[in-house]
Amino acid sequence: MKTTNRPDEWKIEQGMSGAVLPVLDMTGPQTKALDPQTFGPLTKNEAAIEAVGNRDVLFAAERKGWIGFVEWENHPEKKESAHKLLKAQTWPPNPEFQLGPIPGTNPVLPGTHWKMWHHAIGGELTKVPEDSWATVLKEKHPDMLHLLQFPYNGEPPKRLVTAKEVTPNSLHFVRNHGGIPIIDKEDYSFVVDGLVKNPQTFTLDDLMDESQFPRMEKTVTIQCSGTRRIEQIRLYPGQGDEIPQAPWAEGAIGNARYVGISLKKVIKACGGLIDGGKHLEFYGADTYFKDDKTMNYLVSVPWSKVKANEVMLAWEMNGEVLPRIHGYPLRIVVFGYIGARSVKWLYRIKGIRSPSPAPVQSMEYLYFPQQVGKHNFKLTDGIQIQEMPVSSAIMSPWTKQVVIHNGKIRCKGWAYSGGGRWPERVELSADGGFNWYTIPVENLSKKRKWAWRTWEYELPCDVEGWVEIVCRCWDNALNTQPPDVRTAWNWGLHVTSSCHRITVYSVNMTRPVTQARMQEFDDKGIPFGPITVPLAFPSQSWDDYEKFWREHDPRDAEDELP
Repeated sequence: MKTTNRPDEWKIEQGMSGAVLPVLDMTGPQTKALDPQTFGPLTKNEAAIEAVGNRDVLFAAERKGWIGFVEWENHPEKKESAHKLLKAQTWPPNPEFQLGPIPGTNPVLPGTHWKMWHHAIGGELTKVPEDSWATVLKEKHPDMLHLLQFPYNGEPPKRLVTAKEVTPNSLHFVRNHGGIPIIDKEDYSFVVDGLVKNPQTFTLDDLMDESQFPRMEKTVTIQCSGTRRIEQIRLYPGQGDEIPQAPWAEGAIGNARYVGISLKKVIKACGGLIDGGKHLEFYGADTYFKDDKTMNYLVSVPWSKVKANEVMLAWEMNGEVLPRIHGYPLRIVVFGYIGARSVKWLYRIKGIRSPSPAPVQSMEYLYFPQQVGKHNFKLTDGIQIQEMPVSSAIMSPWTKQVVIHNGKIRCKGWAYSGGGRWPERVELSADGGFNWYTIPVENLSKKRKWAWRTWEYELPCDVEGWVEIVCRCWDNALNTQPPDVRTAWNWGLHVTSSCHRITVYSVNMTRPVTQARMQEFDDKGIPFGPITVPLAFPSQSWDDYEKFWREHDPRDAEDELP
């Protein structure tokens, strides 16, 4: 008998392959099933590509000692040539990682688009994807979770996120927006121009002259606005571009000690801002793409932030020269803001009147209302994300894990609040958020204005079976976290600041029956997990079963005799 069902029909019906579900149009008297978008074969207009010219000449190296760098912002003709190259061919669709299973690979996502775009433009960008990956393998810990191979996005595994209060360089998360340029310190300089009185060029040696610029050293937590995004994806998918919406977990946060100088001192050395300048725009040497257009990575922060000595130029990280993957030779570090504002591979600072109109500032990192999405969103609907809200996460145990304990579950994690606020109280609940236990101060790491606090706590838990452990933080302004993911959901899947919730299977060894059963597992040499595997031995002897019913009421109630 023939069937019209696909082999995976049940999976589709249950929402496990949502990308192939038809859209239901109920605007008329009859419901119509509309097929989802499909993509045809890739095309390539060789004549149009040839007409652009010699790419090795058009996009040749511009500065001695700068490999993989193309200056786009001062060369509209280069932007136009790159745009023609990108429009001359079609590209494969984004991988589906929200409405279907996330690949079980490491790297999780390859970044195919950005690799192809770099290769298509050629010239100085030709080898950037390969050189960048080589830098990842050289500088990062072998246990890093590579969420996106290129541009590189990676976080440490949970067991290592809070292993130390100060995150080792090799384990600090990386959220790159482009390839990693290779820049020699001896050939490095950056310019400060725009709405400043005296535009100047500075070398790293200039900045290190303590007679001109007092040294600054700060412990700063940098957090990606996508931290814990996977919680939104699992329940309510949203915008699905693999670059802005990489499936971050709880490790897209890191705490490091930076050495450098206050940007305020540099602006003052240039005579200050003039002609209504109120913002500083930062230019990164990496190449960024948006809507078939090519550009450098540009964002801005207000002068008020710089004036408060809350923006630094850093060349050292945790007592070592700034790693190349983190912006060597010089990067911006913005205290208390989303990581996207802390530009790496800095080559220009420009005084401007209003926030940067560049795509990363005006089109990305926007927090939309809940009823805004693909069907209706406008850029002006979104709040520009700057300061990070209060947040926290449980690093151990992991969700769906079996925990054998003696009435207390050993938990550890982190808590953070941006904007110069700090975690004042961290609480845990073992019953889904009904009753809360305050983590003692001595179980929290040191309180710092711009840094996270790591914590450990033995959470009382008498209940057995599935329990929901919840974490929440209160900062010094008494801000706390929304109760659940639904209240935090937004189309861009940013800022998952809701209470962190995990479910674990509780096995309480203070219960005599449980203790006896677990001893049976040990005696027979049978592992307890996973819990879904049927019990390999009788749960109760037949004699014990019959004895119980002889001594207690029968299993079935009987009518009383008249």
